[in-house]
Amino acid sequence: MIPGAASHHLVSAGGRCHAGIVDPTSSDAARISTVNVRVPREEFLTVWNEASRREAERAGDEADDWYMGAVAQTCRWLAAVPMRTALCGGLPRSPVTLRACVAREQLIEAEWQAAQRQDQFSPTLAARPGWCEGVRATFRWAWSRQGPPPIEVTPA
Repeated sequence: MIPGAASHHLVSAGGRCHAGIVDPTSSDAARISTVNVRVPREEFLTVWNEASRREAERAGDEADDWYMGAVAQTCRWLAAVPMRTALCGGLPRSPVTLRACVAREQLIEAEWQAAQRQDQFSPTLAARPGWCEGVRATFRWAWSRQGPPPIEVTPA
């Protein structure tokens, strides 16, 4: 397990989603492809873990801001790290179209292109305040290498 690392996935429960904590292992981190994630691995992991931590802290909060969840979910999908649940056959869902699939170069590019248009998001996701912005910011940074990370992370 990566020290201090915690990431999550969104689990549907009665029409609502909540955070379920899943720590990426060292082997998960080592498998992150430079084809999928085009920023330094350690920087990517830091952003992913911090977004997951912040989302987990907010899980019981009534605030309707899905930005951190979107960042964490987009990172998980880009990293192609399987879920540790039986949901979707263990595959994380893509952050725009909700496809249960392993992130590969062509699929990532298609998802990034879809993210550019609001009407391409699953209606469930498009309705979540902050979701679309979080997905776009994460793709822009980790996939297109344009702009800053989607969240500010202070160095340890």
